[in-house]
Amino acid sequence: MITNPYRLQEGPSMPTSDHFRPRRLLALATDSLPARAYLGLVAVGVAAMFLAPDSPIAMAPMMLTAPLSFLPIFVPVGDGVAGGGAAEVAAAVVFVGWMLLCALANAAALGALIRRPDRTPDHRPDRPPVQAPPARPRRALLAAAVDNWPARIYVAVVAAALGTFLYAVLLSPDPGFAGIWPLLAAAPLSFLAAAVSAPAEYATPWLGTLVFSAGMVLAGLVNAVLIGRLTRRIGSAPTRG
Repeated sequence: MITNPYRLQEGPSMPTSDHFRPRRLLALATDSLPARAYLGLVAVGVAAMFLAPDSPIAMAPMMLTAPLSFLPIFVPVGDGVAGGGAAEVAAAVVFVGWMLLCALANAAALGALIRRPDRTPDHRPDRPPVQAPPARPRRALLAAAVDNWPARIYVAVVAAALGTFLYAVLLSPDPGFAGIWPLLAAAPLSFLAAAVSAPAEYATPWLGTLVFSAGMVLAGLVNAVLIGRLTRRIGSAPTRG
């Protein structure tokens, strides 16, 4: 009887799927000093929110966990949660839980940005090792904003929000509060961009619109890169060093 001698050799096991792994998300959110410092800052913000609920500091948790923390704003909520009782307690629990999830997601994105990309060498014995050409750091960093579907969807949301704002300002007779949409979509850096554009708005309206739009683009690009890097990390095969 002839047997295949190659069946006796077992090479390194390779992963068979690139699905989402919650453990990797939690590891990215806790295994680096900047990510842990961010989580500590969010914890301080949550404590300040409960200690001084009527002060501007109460907005710190939502600002620190943006842009995901602003997503419940678009969810319709009935008037029953404002009257106290069990409904209000349940709403508060859901709110705090959502803030924690947003904080974990942002901390994981920060951890994914700090980590270096994994290298997966070719272990096939019939081929010499192939080294990929070195990529430019800026190009490799910006590629994370467009080479995966979560980042592309986010970029589309920011583009739609910014397009709505520009249409309202340039073509609509009453722009109203159209600037709130890109402001929320590209948060938290969008608030800094809005503050920078305020002096330009007082000087010349069109210059203020230009600075505001450019700031929204940059803030959305930063978030898209973070989303893309996080998507790569939680979807790529883990490597053992």
